Formats: sequence, structure tokens, C-alpha cells
Amino acid sequence: MNLRQMEVFRAVMLTGGVGGAAELLHVSQPAVSKVLAQAQKQAGFALFERVKGRLVPTPEGQQLHQEIDTLWRGVERVRDVSRSLAEPRTGTLRLGVSASIASYLLPRTIALLCERFPRLTSRMEILIAPIMVDALLDSSIDLGVALQPNEHPNLEAVQGWRCAFACVMPEGHRLARLDTVRPADLRGERIITSDPNTPYGQALLRAYGREATRLNLDLSVRSSTSACWYAQAGAGVAVVDRTVTAGQSFSGLAVRPFQSRERLAVSILRNRYRPMSAVQRAFCEVFDGVWQDAMAGAA
Repeated sequence: MNLRQMEVFRAVMLTGGVGGAAELLHVSQPAVSKVLAQAQKQAGFALFERVKGRLVPTPEGQQLHQEIDTLWRGVERVRDVSRSLAEPRTGTLRLGVSASIASYLLPRTIALLCERFPRLTSRMEILIAPIMVDALLDSSIDLGVALQPNEHPNLEAVQGWRCAFACVMPEGHRLARLDTVRPADLRGERIITSDPNTPYGQALLRAYGREATRLNLDLSVRSSTSACWYAQAGAGVAVVDRTVTAGQSFSGLAVRPFQSRERLAVSILRNRYRPMSAVQRAFCEVFDGVWQDAMAGAA
């Protein structure tokens, strides 16, 4: 089966029919039917069966599609690399990021990157750590910006930083009068925290130190951005990573440094077996500059 046959077969699978595939590929329906028949003949087994006037993939066709879909992502990657090499001011960038990174640091980075690559095509997904790792391994994304150290042998950290914590609370709250909030200062407060079974939640417990057993940690949310929203609504006070407060302000919230030696590992991760494009290298460079500026402003 050649690339054209794979492309047509994949288009039929994606759209559910010859008409949809023809529209997707900008060709006629007879052309799609002809190539599909050739693909089926070369495969040596039925790819589809017609049920009530619709094309339904056979079990063999479904299994073949899984393999072709993986292969096709590689073909598209080759095209992207070729395009970026031929036209250095263009490129494609697929990113997976932690939620707090997505709130300010990433938008600022992409804005600056677009100045270098005016015809940049980018796609961003907010991913939790395990899904981000899987997406990097199967090349669904090019780079991941994560609040976690790299622990997978097939991934590598292109760059890394250490991130401190901050305490957020409503303006006028007693803690807002402090220059720095200590773990002991949180006694008697409802703390908006994270699931202690996650790496992020475990880092927060280490940040609370010995005070962790004395604190009200009953309110748990999924992200530091959500924690800020809860604090904004008056549900309690939150200790969050400084990536979510750097470079931006939340209306009605006060932000104070949180006294702790605990630091989060922030990393740009990549699949070590995939080449880095010019756009990916530029992203890492620009993100580092945005990070340095944001953390200096938050100090």
C-alpha cells in the first residue's frame, strides 16, 4: 500500500465515507473510490463492508488504520520539518503544558515566538503529567512544559528551572498584612490544596512541613489556577506555584511569598529520539526569557 492509498484510506476512516474523504482531500468521489479499491486489492482483505448504505470498517481495517495513523503522524512530521527548513519563518509547534503554565507564561512566549515566525502554526493542550508523557512518547506533541522532573528514559529535559511557592488570599485578609507567609501562619485557615496522592500535592505537603498535620487541608482542587479562583471567591487561602501568579494579577487577590525551601521542578520535555526543529529550539529560548522576566517581577 503506497502513501496515496494510505492517505485515502485514512480519510475515509476519519470522515466515515467516500463523500467526506473526497471533500477532505479536495478530489472527486470516483477518484477516492478508485484509490480505495486499489488499496483493498493490495491489502488482500476487505477494509470496509457496506451496512445499510454506509461503509463500516472491518476488524482488519480497524487494526490496519491504527498502524497507518501512527505512520501518518510521522509523515506529517517530515512535511513539517521540510517546510520549516525551506521557509525558516514558518513552522508547526504542538505543545502540552501544565495548567498554571498556560495562564500567562505560554501565551507570552507564543506572542514573542510569532514575531520570529510570522506564519507559525501552533496547537496547545493542557495535560496532566501522565498524559503529557504518553503524548511525547507517541509524538502527539513536540514539547511538554511540565511542573515535574523527568523520570522516563525516553524523554529528556531540554531546559529546567526551580519554582518557589506563593500564598494567595483575598485582599483585606489578615495574611495580606504579612510580607512573607510562613506555614505556621496558615493555622486556623481553610487551605485550598491539591490531591496529596499527586506529585504536586506531595510537593505542597513538603512545603507545609511539620505544620501539615495541624492545617485544614480538606478543600482539594485539580490545578493551581483553580486554587486562585477558589481563593478569589472567598473559599479559603491557597499555596500555589509562582508560575500561576507570575506576570499577572487576580482581581481582589493579594499574593505573598510563601516561606519554604521546597521547590517545584519546571521542565521543557522532549522525546529524545525525535529531532528538534528550529521552531522548537526557538520556543525553548524564548520561554527561558519569559520565565526569567516573570520570576524577577514576582520576586
